[in-house]
Amino acid sequence: MDAVLFQNGRVYENGRFTGRDLLVLDGKIAKADAPVPAACERVDLAGKMLVPGFIDIHTHGGGGVDVNAADGEGFARIARFFASHGVTGWLCSVLTDTEEATLRSIGYARAAMAGPVNGARLLGIHLEGPFLAPAYKGAMPEYLLREGDADLFYKYQTAADGAVKYITVAPEVPGAVDMIRAISGDVTVAIGHSGADYETAIAAIDAGAKAATHTFNAMGLFHQHRPAIMGAVLERDVCCEAICDGRHLHPGTVRMLLSCKGWDKVVAITDSIQAAGLPDGQYKLGVNDVVVQDGDAVLADTGVRAGSTLTCDRALQNLVRFTGQSVEKVLPLLTENPARLIGLAGKGAIGPGMDGDLTVLDEDLCVRAVYVAGARVYEA
Repeated sequence: MDAVLFQNGRVYENGRFTGRDLLVLDGKIAKADAPVPAACERVDLAGKMLVPGFIDIHTHGGGGVDVNAADGEGFARIARFFASHGVTGWLCSVLTDTEEATLRSIGYARAAMAGPVNGARLLGIHLEGPFLAPAYKGAMPEYLLREGDADLFYKYQTAADGAVKYITVAPEVPGAVDMIRAISGDVTVAIGHSGADYETAIAAIDAGAKAATHTFNAMGLFHQHRPAIMGAVLERDVCCEAICDGRHLHPGTVRMLLSCKGWDKVVAITDSIQAAGLPDGQYKLGVNDVVVQDGDAVLADTGVRAGSTLTCDRALQNLVRFTGQSVEKVLPLLTENPARLIGLAGKGAIGPGMDGDLTVLDEDLCVRAVYVAGARVYEA
């Protein structure tokens, strides 16, 4: 029996830190009174924080690798990079691409999910498109955008053997609301890359959409007479993604979003690209050429912002600074909330029977070690 005992630290459970030891048996968190096996690895936390591993449900890569171009080794490199920033689980976001290229990415992702875990565990696939609005395409190649098509989604889902966990759809695209109604029982649907009016966005939510993609970015803005998609997602009981890098959203906007939605309905994402963790320079995002200057990623031809260079540990640090709240208050945005939205059973929290996916943080909220199913995959 594989066993790891974490001692002399501060364990985050039920919204607060406790001083108890934590035992992980065969990859699962044990009950508080479970006996400790004689052959047990003991980890001295020396006062550090033990928290649920971060879960990033919207990312296009990092550490020099773009999801759309990643092969088996590429996915492994991304996983190792994410682990070094506290992530234990992630969805790979496939940018709108040709059908052939999308199927190729799905194939490599499925293989990575089935392979050995040497970093953050790939938990599934996020399709960002191709059912998006041309006027709000952002970094999406316009010539590859499509009308709503449930059959195409199911073609991708069949190739993925059910691993497509999340999809972004623009409600105003012809056929999109009917598509959402058809697929929402089989995938979590987010609405975004959209200029939909309020009524159309509400129709999409009523049809089964559960989230908003990078809220406030690449969507129609609120007007008192035309609330638009933004008004719909702020009003209704959907989760709102937020890129908390200080560029995509002003700190005041982050605070407003949390005030409007509540802390249980905001999911911190990175929307990172291959440039995350690397110096300024020229990179790729799907078929796009991207230039990164002062850490800000933009399309080389238009200057439109194209993803981010954010990492989850930096997002946590930013959120604590932006809100003035404790790390205990902020942690669910990167752990419990994304797990709940995507339906990741056993993830996002510390408690008996939960997966032993754990991140060790020091007092400065820097990542010191990461464990997936109780196995150490990163140590600073």
